[in-house]
Amino acid sequence: MRDVAVLGVGMHPFGKFQDKSVTDLCRHATEAALQDAGLKWSDVEAVSAASSRFSGGKGWGLNGNDIVEEMGASGIPVYNLSAGCAAGGNAFNIGWNLIASGQHDCVLVMGGEKMPKGFIQTSGVDETTDLEYIRQLCVGMPGPAFWAALCRRRMEDFGTSEEDLARIAVKAHQIAKHNEYARFRQEFSMEDVLASNMVSYPLRLYEICPVSDGAAAAILCSPEIARKQTTRPVWVASSTVATARFDDGLPRGLGTVVPPSGTTGHSEANQAVAKALESAGIAPTDLDLVELQDNTVFYELAFPEDWGLCQPGEAERLVEKGETLPTGKLPINPSGGFLCFGEATTAMGVFQVCELTWQLREEAGPRQVPEAKIGLGQTLGLGGNATAVVLKR
Repeated sequence: MRDVAVLGVGMHPFGKFQDKSVTDLCRHATEAALQDAGLKWSDVEAVSAASSRFSGGKGWGLNGNDIVEEMGASGIPVYNLSAGCAAGGNAFNIGWNLIASGQHDCVLVMGGEKMPKGFIQTSGVDETTDLEYIRQLCVGMPGPAFWAALCRRRMEDFGTSEEDLARIAVKAHQIAKHNEYARFRQEFSMEDVLASNMVSYPLRLYEICPVSDGAAAAILCSPEIARKQTTRPVWVASSTVATARFDDGLPRGLGTVVPPSGTTGHSEANQAVAKALESAGIAPTDLDLVELQDNTVFYELAFPEDWGLCQPGEAERLVEKGETLPTGKLPINPSGGFLCFGEATTAMGVFQVCELTWQLREEAGPRQVPEAKIGLGQTLGLGGNATAVVLKR
């Protein structure tokens, strides 16, 4: 297996765009990534695309085919990946493998989404073999209620307060005001967050990510192309994919509503991150920044502890001391995270690659993590899917 470089990245700003199709968003991101890489569409040898049922011109989750037709039908292979919110990370993993194996020298990885309003549903079909459908029908727990149950357990275990949760949202918006791609760039005070509508105790409106429209793209290439095009390539140290274990502890038809004390129970995310760190040959303490999936503020507390970035029960104090800011000792989500972008499900793994690349190139402006050399991205998706990626310079 050979080294793989992230040569170019591009993103369409996140928001709600009634006058644009998902292909419009994807083309914008793709053109930006090609320009960033200094390449032409004709240089792309394959496409690995994150796709879903929510959007996509043909209605079959064929975002990759849609973008090839839009950019120019050249006969290249297209791989359409579906893994819920982990689809972007899955598409990246396939793109990385295509380059690392020597099958291709230049691959476009992209993801784009136009999300429907309201809570994210599963199949939308009364399918009794779908455990997620059964959970929502019988238990009545859409995402926010489930995250709230995890928060309540943490409050019991570690004394987490409502102020601790609100502080994370304040931090996210403090950073996102500097990010031109973020949907929500206004600053919030603690009072603003605590006064926002209660969704499911203890989680309030500003502590849960909304759904958004958005797209992101990355150009992956061989070492030969990278060294020809730039003197400062960003390298893929590792890319991993995992699924949930039987003993996860989260509700999948059996088991408890909340995981064992001291963990999120997301075995798929924990496995993906552990494998990514091991494959990259680094320890958690070697990371300079982390882009993690913060559907809710809870995950910014729990995931770093699960992954060994800090001790159990320590995360609240790190946030309070400003250590998770870009200038702190454990920068988390210097992009502003899902909280400030909103989730365009299939784009999110590629969105994280864009942010990590800008950070490692020292192109992130006021939200720059000083001397960033190694960064981790992580996604978690429906069906017990998860991915992780480590980039380095």
